[in-house]
Amino acid sequence: MGAAVFFGCAGIAFGPAAALVLLTVAPEPLRVIVLVAGAFFWLLSLLAASLLWFVAVQLSGREDAALLLLGAAAAVLLQELCRFACFKILKKADEGLATLSEDGQSPISLRQMAYVSGLSFGIISGIFSIINILADSAGPGTVGIHGDSPYYFITSAFLTMALVLLHTFWGIIFFDACERRRAGGLGLVVGSHLLTSGLTFLNPCYEATLGPIFILTLCTGLWAFGTAGGSFRNVLKCLSCKQEPEGQVMLYSALQVPPEE
Repeated sequence: MGAAVFFGCAGIAFGPAAALVLLTVAPEPLRVIVLVAGAFFWLLSLLAASLLWFVAVQLSGREDAALLLLGAAAAVLLQELCRFACFKILKKADEGLATLSEDGQSPISLRQMAYVSGLSFGIISGIFSIINILADSAGPGTVGIHGDSPYYFITSAFLTMALVLLHTFWGIIFFDACERRRAGGLGLVVGSHLLTSGLTFLNPCYEATLGPIFILTLCTGLWAFGTAGGSFRNVLKCLSCKQEPEGQVMLYSALQVPPEE
């Protein structure tokens, strides 16, 4: 039973992310490099947040709920700061690749970098948030035997899946806001990230946590879809699987050989 719970929760948490990596990132070497770079910047934010938490605990001499809330808010701000640093580095890399290419265009667009870096932020964040929970889910023991909620593991898996998707969407919106110098977009990304982090403090009221976070994930996904240039018309074209004719139509009437007399 423990193995079933472990693999089931792992599949829920990282199934969509694994599919995105295999289908959209793994075939392109440059995207793999961006994926690793994004994970590195998130780890930098984790290191900075850990050092800040250590110093705060040593100076205050306490670890109460108020300090934990402040630590979570500081961790979110550090993640977004490192996302901005990642944007600046990838922007420079994009300009360098465009200079080296023969046609003057980078082989990977900034929107693709935004998507891949956001996905890497989500994957590495999800790994660190659920790895201990997955280790406990393998057993031994039974969840809820002392009256606690039996849905702890599966709820954590769905929360991790939402977190991975949210980071992917946030990356797209954040990079676009930085490129277009839109402070409102940056503020909404940071605000929604703080809101998501704050909603996790509602546990063990899992129903009160999952609902708002998944609604936020859906709204953020639609926002990122529009930011990336998507439209409902494009979705219909994709579902219909119809290919538009490329190029111009040639008329062969003028090229016909005159009939022999």
